[in-house]
Amino acid sequence: MNKRLLSVCAAITLASASAVTTAATLDEVKKKGFVQCGVSTGLPGFSNPDARGNWTGIDVDVCHAIAAATLGDAKKVKFVPLNAKERLTAVQSGEVDVLSRNTTWTLTRDGSLGLNFTGVTYYDGQGFMVNKKLGVSSAKELDGAAVCIQAGTTTELNLADYFRQQGMKYQAVVFDTSDQTVNGFEAGRCDILTSDASQLYALRIKLAKPDDAIVLPEIISKEPLGPVVAQGDDEWFNIVKWTLFAAINAEELGITSANVDEMKSSTNPSVKRLLGIDGNQGENLGLSNEWAYNIVKQVGNYGEMFDRNVGKDSALNIDRGINKLWTDGGIQYAPPIR
Repeated sequence: MNKRLLSVCAAITLASASAVTTAATLDEVKKKGFVQCGVSTGLPGFSNPDARGNWTGIDVDVCHAIAAATLGDAKKVKFVPLNAKERLTAVQSGEVDVLSRNTTWTLTRDGSLGLNFTGVTYYDGQGFMVNKKLGVSSAKELDGAAVCIQAGTTTELNLADYFRQQGMKYQAVVFDTSDQTVNGFEAGRCDILTSDASQLYALRIKLAKPDDAIVLPEIISKEPLGPVVAQGDDEWFNIVKWTLFAAINAEELGITSANVDEMKSSTNPSVKRLLGIDGNQGENLGLSNEWAYNIVKQVGNYGEMFDRNVGKDSALNIDRGINKLWTDGGIQYAPPIR
C-alpha cells in the first residue's frame, strides 16, 4: 500500500472516530432519558432548591432548556449540586453533561482545562458587601479589612489584584461554599464579603437582617457567567451553545412562551426558521426541527428567564443593565439562526 493510500485511510479512520466521539453525549443523554446538569449548592436566583427539592433559577432554566431542545421535555433534568472546588472536575470527568452554575469564562479555564464555555448567561462583575455599621461607602476604604471569600473561585485572584493596585492590605477568611461565606459574614468573622455582584444580592437576602448590609458601588472585574461542557464533543458543544442563542434570539424576535404558538403563523423568515417552520436548523444540530419551539414553549425566552429569576419579577429585583439585549442598549447578543 503506497503512502498516499495510507494517508487517505488514516484520514477516513480519524474522521470515523471523530464522528463517534462527537455523538457520544447526545446519544448518552437520549439513552438515559435526562440531562445531567451541574448547578450550585444553593444560590437564590441562579440555582437554588426549595423545601421540596425543586430547583429554580436562571442557571436551572438553562438546564431545562437543554432538556427541551434534546429530549422534547424540559422536566427531564437531573441536578447535581456542586461547590466551587468540584464543579470543573465534574465536567472533566463526565459526572455531568453540562455545568450551568455561575461560573466565570476565563482563558485558563477555556484553554487549559479541557473545557468549552458555550456562551454568556449573565454578564457580571465582582463587588463588595459590607455591614452598614462599618460606615464604609467605597471599596477604597477597606485597607486592613478581613474579607470572607469562597475558595476555588476567580474572586481570590481579583481580590489580591485589586488590593495590590490600591496599595491596601487585607486578611482573607476562606470558606468552601457560598453559604459558609455569608454565615461567616453574618457572624462577624469578616468585615466584608466579596463575590460576583449578582451573588452578593442573592446572599444578602439570606441574612437575618438584609437591610443591615449594603453592596458597595465598585465593580472590580469582568465576570461573564455561562454554561460549560467538556472539550472533544463538538455536537454537544453546539447544542448547548445554540440552546442559549435560541432563547436570546426568541426575545429579540418577540417570541414568548405565551405567544409562541401564534407566532408559528408569522411571515417573518427569522421567526419561521427559529420555530422550525422553514429550514432544517434542528436537524443540523442532530435534533428535532422543533428544538427551539420546545425551548420557548416550555421554558421561555431569555428575557422571561431573567425577569422571573433575578430581575423585576423576582425577590432579587436586579436591574437588567448590560444584560439587556443589544437592541435595548445592553450587550446580550446572539448569532442569527439561519
